[in-house]
Amino acid sequence: MVDTAELPYLRRCVELAAEALEVGDEPFGSVLVGADGTVLAEDRNRVAGGDSTQHPEFALARWSASHLTPQERAAATVYTSGEHCPMCAAAHGWVGLGRIVYVASSEQLVGWLEELGVPAAPVSALPINAVAPHVTVEGPVPELTDEVRALHRRLHSAP
Repeated sequence: MVDTAELPYLRRCVELAAEALEVGDEPFGSVLVGADGTVLAEDRNRVAGGDSTQHPEFALARWSASHLTPQERAAATVYTSGEHCPMCAAAHGWVGLGRIVYVASSEQLVGWLEELGVPAAPVSALPINAVAPHVTVEGPVPELTDEVRALHRRLHSAP
């Protein structure tokens, strides 16, 4: 269960997603938090440059593999604006990161994009645990879901 003390991390994820959108990228943001509550790293989507693998969750997994011990990774939490895609879920599982907390689920995102007439993504939107079955996953977080939905609506709505 998501504690109210965790909402600032999730709000930062939404801020990072908005920053991504402001620079012409897809609205996703993530924050890596250590067991003691310290923000260790954060990132936003960077796929607008043409590399569709530049997701913040993947970047945080790679960062953690280079900067944290296996024990520190296992005790960390990844907060994110949207549920990990299969690529990011696999990276998370392979480096041994701990819990994931997301604002909006992949199922919600797929539904929103269908409503907006956006073509389906080239990769199936699987739940995290279908890819990384031993990761503790929590979400969606209703307090912030409307904000994430609004960001995706802004990205995909005609001006």
